[in-house]
Parts: sequence; structure tokens; C-alpha cells
Amino acid sequence: MKQLVLASNNAKKMAELQVLLAPLGIEVIPQGALGVPEAEEPHCTFVENALTKARHAAQWTGLPALADDSGLCVDALGGAPGVYSARYAGEPKSDARNNAKLLADLAPHQDRRARFCCVLALVRRADDPQPIIAEGEWSGEIVASPRGASGFGYDPLFYIPAWGKTVAELDAATKNAQSHRGQAMARLCQRLQGR
Repeated sequence: MKQLVLASNNAKKMAELQVLLAPLGIEVIPQGALGVPEAEEPHCTFVENALTKARHAAQWTGLPALADDSGLCVDALGGAPGVYSARYAGEPKSDARNNAKLLADLAPHQDRRARFCCVLALVRRADDPQPIIAEGEWSGEIVASPRGASGFGYDPLFYIPAWGKTVAELDAATKNAQSHRGQAMARLCQRLQGR
């Protein structure tokens, strides 16, 4: 596989995934560059949404497609925002509004444990009967106010106790090596190299 389409229009996610895929020598083309509209994400699980997005991009382009569905799952909120992480505070998408809503929803709770979850789905064609699915999970807790200027999404609120930092306080290389997306990509790359 020399090329694949990334089923996402998120520029920051695209940059992360390009770095993570670079060792395989695969050219990653964002779906927007090929005129692919965003897919619906109607499912309640990361795996179903990732697979739907990957099949949609492959159908439109005829290329292998990779999709990421990821989000933040907070224990005290019953796993919310979960698959609704990007739109937790409604439309239009806003990291600042999502973070504010998360802090407001968590205010009455003592339990601040949370996980970043990522599912990557790779299909070689739209009707691929054996998609490659890889998952990653990164545990931490939610701090009371944003810290750090790097990353995106909930990174300023997601604290890693072992490092004493939020994800937004980490450099990109450390984040890519340790994150839920980095873990999922490492597993995906292992599976690709074995084929």
C-alpha cells in the first residue's frame, strides 16, 4: 500500500497521523483534498464510527482508507462525552466550549478519572471483509482549569499524574509516543507490517 486517504478533515489530527505513519512510507491524503464529504457518525461506539468513516472515504475515492474515531471518556459522567467528544457543547464544534461544558458537568463530582480512547479502522476497499482495527487507551484525570498551550481538544484538561503535566504541556514527540492515538497507530503498523 503506497497511498491511503485519511477519513478526517481535522488538520491537527492529520498532522499527528502523518508523523505516526511516516515510518511505513505511506502517502496520506486528506479526504478533503479528494472532495470527500464528512461521513455521518451515527453510532454509539468508537469502532462502529471509525469503520463507517473509513468505508465512506474508500467508497468515494477507490483508495484504501484510514479513519480515527476517538474521544474522552470520563468515569463520573458515565463515559461521556465519549463518541460525542468533538461536539459535546453542540454545533459548531469548539474546543473551548467543550472544555467549559466538561468542567461544568464535572463540578459536582470528586472522581476526576478519565481515559482518552482511540479506534483506528483501515479498509483496503469499501467492502473490505477484514478491516484492520486497532485501539489505544490513555488514562489520566481531569484538572480544574486548562493548563498548557500544545495539542487540541481536551488536552489542556487531561492530566497525567506520573508526569505531573497535562497533555497540552507535553511536546509533540512525547504525546505521539504515549497517547491513545500513538498506541493505536503502533498496533496498526505492527499488523500492516505482518501482511
